Amino acid sequence: MMRRAWLLLAIFLASAAFAEPPVEVARKPAPKAKPAAKAKAQVRPAWAELTAEQQKILAPLKADWESLETTERRRKWIGIAKRYPTMKVEEQERVQRRMQAWAKLTPEQRRLARENYKRLAKQAPQQRGNLREQWAEYQSLPERERQDPSPGPRKR
Repeated sequence: MMRRAWLLLAIFLASAAFAEPPVEVARKPAPKAKPAAKAKAQVRPAWAELTAEQQKILAPLKADWESLETTERRRKWIGIAKRYPTMKVEEQERVQRRMQAWAKLTPEQRRLARENYKRLAKQAPQQRGNLREQWAEYQSLPERERQDPSPGPRKR
C-alpha cells in the first residue's frame, strides 16, 4: 500500500512538472499593452516644451494639448504658431476664433470634421467650386438668417 501511495504521489508530481502552464499564464497581453502606452507617452512636444510665444498663440488648445494623440497633429498646430506672427491682424483674429471653436468641439465632432474635410478634398474641383459658391451665398445672408437652419421665413 505504501508503495502504491508513493507511486501515485510521484506520478502526480511528475505530471505537474511536465504539464502546460495554465492558460492565463501562457497568454500575456501585457507586452502588447505596454508599447501602446509607451507610444502615447512619446507624443512630442509636451505643452511645457513649447516656447512661451507658442503657448501664448496656442492657448485655446492648452486644455486639450495632452490629448492630441499624434505628433503630427501637434506639429500642425506648431506650424500655425510659427506662421502666426507674419499674418495680418485679421488673419490672426480668424485663427484665434477658429482655434477657440475647435477647442470647444467634442472628440467626436472633431473626428467628423476631419472626415468631412477628407471627403470634400476628394471631390472634383467643379464640385468644390459649387460648394464655395453656396458657402459665399450663405455668408452673404443676414446674421439672423444664417443662424436659423430651417428653410423659409422665420417664425416670431
